[in-house]
Formats: sequence, C-alpha cells, structure tokens
Amino acid sequence: MAKKQSRWLWASAMLTYAFLYLPLIIVVLYSFNDSRLNAEWVGFTLKWYDKLFHNEKMLSAAANSLIIGIIASACATVLGTLAGIAMHRYKLRLLPFLVLTPIAIPELLMGVSLVIFFVIVNQLIGILELGLITILLSHIAFCIGFVAIVVRARMQGMDDSLVEAARDLGATPFQAFRLITLPIIKPGIIAGALMAFTLSIDDFVITFFTAGAGASMLPLEIYSMIKIAVTPEVNAVSSLLMLLTLVLIVIASRVSPSALRANG
Repeated sequence: MAKKQSRWLWASAMLTYAFLYLPLIIVVLYSFNDSRLNAEWVGFTLKWYDKLFHNEKMLSAAANSLIIGIIASACATVLGTLAGIAMHRYKLRLLPFLVLTPIAIPELLMGVSLVIFFVIVNQLIGILELGLITILLSHIAFCIGFVAIVVRARMQGMDDSLVEAARDLGATPFQAFRLITLPIIKPGIIAGALMAFTLSIDDFVITFFTAGAGASMLPLEIYSMIKIAVTPEVNAVSSLLMLLTLVLIVIASRVSPSALRANG
C-alpha cells in the first residue's frame, strides 16, 4: 500500500513539474527555430538573437529596465534593511503592517492606487508626470517589503548579546552596527538586493499602470510584441530574461539559503 502511494506521489509530482517547466523549455527551444512561425520546428538558427541585439527599440527598453532595476533595488535595499532591523528590534504592531502591505495586496490594486496617487500629486504640484520616475518610485515601494523580510529572517538567527557586549566594551551604536550587525546580516542584504532587482526587472502590472505614454520598459515591449504574434524573437528575449532571473535567484539562494523560504 505504501509503495503504491509512493508511486502516485512521484507521478503527481512529475506532472506538476512538467506543467510548470515544460512551457518554459518550449519557449527556449523555439527561440532557436529557423521559422518566423512557432507552428512547427524547421531547423536550428541564432538569427533571432542577432535580430534582437540589433533592435534599437528593444535595446532601449532593456536599458531602461536595467537602470530602473539597479536604482530601485539599491534604494529598496537601504530602506528595506532599515525596516527589517526595526521590525526585529522594536516590536511595533503597526510597522510590519506598513512594510508588508505592498507584498500582501494584489499588484493590480497597488498599480491602480499608485497611478491615482501620482495623478493627484501631479495635479497639485505639477512635477510628477507618469514616466520613468513614477516607475522607479513604484518599484522601490513594492520591493522594500521583500528586502525587509529577508533581512529580518537573517536577524532572527543573530545573537543580540553580541551587540550588547560591544556596547559594554565602549563601542558606539554605529560602531556596533558596522562591526557586529552588518557582517552578520550582509548575506541577507545581498540576497534581498538580488531579489529586489529580479522583481523590478520582471514586473509588468505595476509598470503598465505607472509608465505613462512615453516610457519604454522591457516587459511592456514584450507585451506589445506578443499582441501581434508570438515570434521566435519574442522567445529569444523571453529566454534571456528568464536566464537573468534564474541566475539572480540562484545567487540569492546561495548567498542566503533562508532568503527564498523567508519570502515564502
């Protein structure tokens, strides 16, 4: 009986993984298809990647996404680290609610609320039109919570008596943080920064609402391409984006093994 249940468990697990990863494998495979249509496999080619790297509009969108991702992840890492430390040291009921709410609410609701906020602010002071700046601010807002979770999870395994001992030996609060706390939580900070960058560069829903008419971002450019047809060029850019995301997630999990578990 136990052996039969084990077989069913393995079969259901394999079907689940096939459902999750088989479409991704097909996307990568057909990015090398020597045909403009994805209806059938014709032959192997790299021309779609060559065409992609000569597409100025796509390269501009990719550059914007990289710049936004780097700046947003840097700002979210600083603010998220401070929030994670505060949530660990000060047991305030309101602080976790404020930090973690952007994670809990649906992206659609957050995108709508952000665009309404930016429109109202622009009407009042006239300096915040929808564009790259609003995208950047939005990405910082929803990435802070993810960094805070990872940093707080890292601090839960920290012995607070080390900081107290450093203070007793004459260290200032900043010296105790720089010499004791920061080295211990550094893996969590790095993992949180990588996760924030991954979330920023992949985001579509919030970017779609806050981009405005003139902003060009990689997820939006991909969406505009697939509205016409899913060509191998779309498969190529999706494969590269998938590779970048997987590499960053692997680095984050290696730097801080608890990062993905904390996010979950």
